[in-house]
Amino acid sequence: MESYRRVKGYEFEFVEQGLDDRFYQCRGDVYYDDEHDEIPEPGLWEAALELEQQLKDEGFSAEAEHSEKGWVEVVLF
Repeated sequence: MESYRRVKGYEFEFVEQGLDDRFYQCRGDVYYDDEHDEIPEPGLWEAALELEQQLKDEGFSAEAEHSEKGWVEVVLF
């Protein structure tokens, strides 16, 4: 896997923590929805979805997810 991938101007870092925990991650600004829940920066989320599709096109099983503090991950299964 590549150590970094740049998508739509965002740089995603590859993290591997054992065979079952592999993902690309990137941190952006924190946004809030109408219920005041944290959501990812819109441009970063679009980039994560594009990276997810790129990985799927390369034969990987991948899913974009987000957590708190602006982090977005594209998990490989």
